[in-house]
Amino acid sequence: MKIKLIRITTVPTSLHSLIKGQPNFMQKHSFEVQLLSSEGEEIPFIKEDTGIVVKTFPYTRTISPLTDLKALWLTYKYFRKEKPKIVHTHTPKAGVVGMLAAKLSGIPIRMHTVAGLPLMEATGIKRKVLNFVERLTSWSATNVYPNSNALREFMEKEGLAPRSKLTVIGNGSSNGINTEFFSKRHLEQSATKSKDMLEDRKNSSNTQRSAHNDGVTFCFVGRIVKDKGINELLSAFNKLSAKYANAKLLLVGGEERKLDPISKQSQEIIESNKHVISIGFQKDVRPFLAASDVFVFPSYREGFPNVVMQAGALELPSIVTNINGSNEIIEDGVNGIIIPVKDEQAIYDKMKLLYNNKGLRDKLAKNSRKMIIDRYDQKFVWEELLKEYNRLLGLVKK
Repeated sequence: MKIKLIRITTVPTSLHSLIKGQPNFMQKHSFEVQLLSSEGEEIPFIKEDTGIVVKTFPYTRTISPLTDLKALWLTYKYFRKEKPKIVHTHTPKAGVVGMLAAKLSGIPIRMHTVAGLPLMEATGIKRKVLNFVERLTSWSATNVYPNSNALREFMEKEGLAPRSKLTVIGNGSSNGINTEFFSKRHLEQSATKSKDMLEDRKNSSNTQRSAHNDGVTFCFVGRIVKDKGINELLSAFNKLSAKYANAKLLLVGGEERKLDPISKQSQEIIESNKHVISIGFQKDVRPFLAASDVFVFPSYREGFPNVVMQAGALELPSIVTNINGSNEIIEDGVNGIIIPVKDEQAIYDKMKLLYNNKGLRDKLAKNSRKMIIDRYDQKFVWEELLKEYNRLLGLVKK
């Protein structure tokens, strides 16, 4: 008889990105997996991808007391009906609603994974509210899983969860990386198409090549929002492209103008700088990473950023900020460069350094893929999580 396991995220995008592949892996190892999330256009794709129907509930990313109470009640009733052995949540709102409902329902194993904390950038009353929500989630959970060692230390230091509940799975990461999927040898045709697209965009902007440099494409993948360091990135690149005509910046991701908009100046740079290529959200980011030379990820906060691992698996050197997760995936001077947070000058200096120093780019790139395979291969992460499920079920010893 299979063990019932319910996985929950606030929005279906997270089901697809944060734990992609895990539900089917667990189903092959004696689990009956159910997926819960809010409504969203991705749900049909998730069903097609996993064969699992996503049950929808009114989870929201914003603080919405009445809607949240309704979601809590509906989730509680669902748990009482289904009686799962394990409830495992991801993302803040799904965490507090799912863990509280599971505790009230008497679910014996209540697991919450923390992949970044919005409260890190909050202040005042908002910070106090978010602290309370995180502590309530941890109180409701039997086990809490920050997805990096630095995040675990932060949570313990801030009193967001007791030390006894905090565990990092494997070497970190919520899902690891499918290193076969993210490999250049599988991408020759797609990469060529992406390079052709970039060439077309470049030619249409009348960008001239210099005789001594074939150009360097810097790439960012993620939401085009303030919290990801986009304002500093665009300002730094604007200066770089004024100095080097063959520098390009590829932005892969959608904007969130209501929740966390970039500055007006940044928007103007995207629209006016012909060296900036913004292509919006892409379901498959691999061709665009493979068509680039350097990955730049100046985020203010993260849990354990998948995109940094993806870039490394595709043999890109990275420039990242000194934040949770990024500073564990990247070793400064080995497979990338680590810079201070919110430091526009540092972004400019390191992009300039890698633009002019192909030898350094090649050295960092040479180490990138091997370090990802050794530490964060997806199968390893899944096996470690499976061991944790079985340990909590009393099937194996730790």
